[in-house]
Amino acid sequence: MSFPTNFARALAPLAIVAIAAPAAAADSADMARLKAHIGSVRTMTANFVQTDSRGRSATGTMQLKRPGEVRFEYGSGDLLLVANGKTLTIVDYQVGQKSSYPLNRTPLGVLLSSSPDLKGRAKIVPSQDSHVVSVQARDPTQYGSLTLVFLRSASAPGGLALYGWTAVDAQNRRTTVKLSNVRYNVAVPESAFTYREPKKK
Repeated sequence: MSFPTNFARALAPLAIVAIAAPAAAADSADMARLKAHIGSVRTMTANFVQTDSRGRSATGTMQLKRPGEVRFEYGSGDLLLVANGKTLTIVDYQVGQKSSYPLNRTPLGVLLSSSPDLKGRAKIVPSQDSHVVSVQARDPTQYGSLTLVFLRSASAPGGLALYGWTAVDAQNRRTTVKLSNVRYNVAVPESAFTYREPKKK
């Protein structure tokens, strides 16, 4: 299994994190901005660089359409993550396999909602940089954490621009994603959220 595939599967151990995050006092102003950002962004495209705890990187493109649709396509073309509104599917063409998970049981379920209920699912993480807003979903008992990082930007929807995220699994292995060339509310075809079936090896 290639290391990009391991990156992709980092979503699976975190599948319950967004649901099981403990209640915490949140910065209400930043939570309001986050909800405004998510509500304002109907579509988004970006390039991404994904790096594991050993410093290995993989690149690709992301296409997002709310509610519930996203496509992460790795540069090699061997690996896709596709959400079709109900299911998140990881397709590994290199080994000829796919795995599927209910979208609302993954961290992406909150991010892809058109009007997410963030109460009890997320908390603001204090940052030393006033330009950064970090939002964490966490189950400290066993499943690790997912932290979304936004930059304050007056020109971005809701005043926030998604910069990337970091996933830390139960074994404390860290996977970081950074976005670039982000474009909001551009045309994204519905065909982006389909995929061809992998051929078994």
